[in-house]
Amino acid sequence: MRRTPFVPALLVSTLAALALGACDRQPAPAAPTSQAPASAASSATAPATIAAPAAAVDRTPTFKGYGDLTFGKNSTELHEIWKGPLEIPPPAAGSSCQQVALDPAAPKALKLMIEGDKLVRYDVATDAETAPGGGKVGMGIDQLRTLYAGRVREQPDKYVTGGIDLRVSADDGSGSALVFQTDASGKVTAWRVGQPPAIDYVEGCS
Repeated sequence: MRRTPFVPALLVSTLAALALGACDRQPAPAAPTSQAPASAASSATAPATIAAPAAAVDRTPTFKGYGDLTFGKNSTELHEIWKGPLEIPPPAAGSSCQQVALDPAAPKALKLMIEGDKLVRYDVATDAETAPGGGKVGMGIDQLRTLYAGRVREQPDKYVTGGIDLRVSADDGSGSALVFQTDASGKVTAWRVGQPPAIDYVEGCS
C-alpha cells in the first residue's frame, strides 16, 4: 500500500494564495531605452521661420519724388518699387489723373498723384513727414519764410479765409515745386511736391 505524503492544510492554503497572486500580477512596462533628440522635440513646437523682409524702400521726401518713388515712373514701376499694397484705381471718366493713398488707415495723410500713368506729385497732411528743406505740418509761416528765403511766392488760399499758400521753387534743377498750405493762424496744415502743372492743382486732380 502506497502512502500519500502528509501536507499540513495551512501550508496548502498558503501556497495556493501565492500562486494566485503571481497570476494576477502583470509585468511593468519597460522603460524607454532612448529619448528623442532635443532638436526634434523643439522643432515640433518652434514657430515657422519668417522670411527676411524685402530691402527697405527709401521714403525720403525730395523735389524728385517720394524717396524711390520718383516723378515720371509709371504704375507698374511704382508697384515693383513699393513692395506693398498699392491700389491704383482707374481715373474718373474723361480724366487721366488719379490719387492713391499710401496708408489705407490714414488715406489723407500721404497721397500720390498719377497723371497719364506717370507719378507727378505727392501730398502730405501729417507732421510725421518733413518736406524738402525742413518744412513740416504745424510749422509757422514765418519759419517757412526763413527756411526758404528768396524762393517763396505767396498767394491767398483759394478756400481757407485768411490762409496763405507758399510756393517754393526747387533748388536741385528738377523743375518741381513745393507748396505749403496754411490756416488763418499761419500754421501749415498740408504741403505737396510735384511737377507743373500738377503741383498747382488746388482740388486734387483739378
